[in-house]
Amino acid sequence: MAIASEQFIGTGKPAAVATTSKFYCNTKALNPAERTRHKELTEKLIAARHGIVVTEKGYEFQYCPTKISFAELAEWVVAEGKCCPFFDFHIAWEREGQLLCLRLSGDDGIKPFIRSEFQADGRV
Repeated sequence: MAIASEQFIGTGKPAAVATTSKFYCNTKALNPAERTRHKELTEKLIAARHGIVVTEKGYEFQYCPTKISFAELAEWVVAEGKCCPFFDFHIAWEREGQLLCLRLSGDDGIKPFIRSEFQADGRV
């Protein structure tokens, strides 16, 4: 049986969705100010990424640390983890501090969800 719910997924935009998926966002996990800030960070992360790597269980998004700070990425992960606890998050600072990476992964079936919600269809 499908359940209709309002969701703020990835982009922070509300959408009426009928779902039987185990991947759904808790729209009440963030207060209005947190949701606004999270939406701003989500848009910044999507716009600033310069690489997308498909991994076995998800995606890795790559950033230049001069465009996205480690602190901003960590702030985004904390908020996203509140509303979407089904994600596994991994932050890496690589290449002597020249590359900041966010890996999103999770249970089987998570890749299509990530691809859709985080515009990870190969566009950078």
